[in-house]
Amino acid sequence: MDNQELHRGLEERHITLMSLGACIGVGLFLGSAKTIELAGPAILLAYIVSGAIMFIIMRALGEMAIQNPVAGSFSRYARDYVGPLAGFLTGWNYWFLWVVTCMAEITAVGVYMELWFPSVPRWIWALAALVIMTIVNLITVKAYGEFEFWFALIKIVAIILMIITGFLIILFGFGNGGVATGISNLWTHGGFAPNGIKGILASMQMVMFAYLGIEMLGVTAGEAKNPEHTISRAINTVFWRILIFYVGALFVIMAIYPWNEIGTGGSPFVLTFEKVGIPKAAGIINFVVLTAALSSCNSGIFSTGRMLFNLAEQNQAPAPLKKVSKTGVPAMAVILSAGALLIGVVLNYLVPEKVFTWVTSISTFGAIWTWALILIAQLRYRRSLGKTEVSKIKFKAPLWPISSYIALAFLAMVVVLMGVYPDTRIALVVGPVWLILLIVIYFAKGMNKRDNI
Repeated sequence: MDNQELHRGLEERHITLMSLGACIGVGLFLGSAKTIELAGPAILLAYIVSGAIMFIIMRALGEMAIQNPVAGSFSRYARDYVGPLAGFLTGWNYWFLWVVTCMAEITAVGVYMELWFPSVPRWIWALAALVIMTIVNLITVKAYGEFEFWFALIKIVAIILMIITGFLIILFGFGNGGVATGISNLWTHGGFAPNGIKGILASMQMVMFAYLGIEMLGVTAGEAKNPEHTISRAINTVFWRILIFYVGALFVIMAIYPWNEIGTGGSPFVLTFEKVGIPKAAGIINFVVLTAALSSCNSGIFSTGRMLFNLAEQNQAPAPLKKVSKTGVPAMAVILSAGALLIGVVLNYLVPEKVFTWVTSISTFGAIWTWALILIAQLRYRRSLGKTEVSKIKFKAPLWPISSYIALAFLAMVVVLMGVYPDTRIALVVGPVWLILLIVIYFAKGMNKRDNI
């Protein structure tokens, strides 16, 4: 290995599908039942509003990423426009949130494989998933892109089939004895918002977790073949596609089944496919969810490796992590991240029942920090430019700066809500403790003196 540049091997189809794949996963297939329980059919509003906020954040990121397409993306922008400490905290925090998320995903792989191989211990499947995804990430960035493309495609096809099947049941009674279900279930069981505004707010943390991963578009900037075209197009289309998949799928599910019964009789995806006579629906959906977990693990190893590479380039991580293999991959950074994920294999013995809620809330806290720093960095970036330079920006964020302030206020509200509800409160302990630990390391290692030279 030698110090080289990362290879620009990611094409537009890779990046578009990667951004969709990172978001559409366990949060939709498994987490949606919990959000519906909290908010009822009004959960559709929560996804639409949160989606609009994510679009503002992504346009802010896209503005900087297209002007300066580098590995590490928002960590570098936080360093350049907010300060070296902000860049250090953002980079390591993002690494941590993906390690935590991937621990849950590789644990989930073991759970899904139990359906077909009940006698094989879960930890074996978790370890196998980790090893395979690490090898994929060590080959070339294009190999990673291809795997992620097909993983994401499987999920997307399953959701599209689910939405089409659902509308056939709603409109024509397909699989329901010819009796069209209509959409009255959206308001006949306690109303559209049965738990009121309180229920919608309670669901917001889980809804925001569903969007975790969309910011990966920025991480790909350093390896995109044509950043200006691919990233701008991906950002502008991914928001609408995610809204269609999330809102479309949940609309269909809640129209067919009473919202207060969803999750009590198994996965609504399985129930819908079984309703129209598709054999072995449980096995099909299990395969889809398995690919969703592998996809998230794959994305996590990719993004954590690039973030460590960027931190090492800025002398905020050990120097060997900026070594690039002959195939243009930050191999040492990828291996270190995979090593941290081995803890996830151990968690197969220790995982308590509430771990999914804990992991999602801790990950959401980390994501909110990242999203907030993207907005703050973009505000500082734009203010550092003169009028002539502003006019040359290729991909301007709309309604700046009002949109950025609205998004920051929304993120602050979600943090407050996480403190209100007991299940998510742990994130406001673990998240700040992690940030304090990073600050102590930053000053103890004298990085503040080195960064200010």
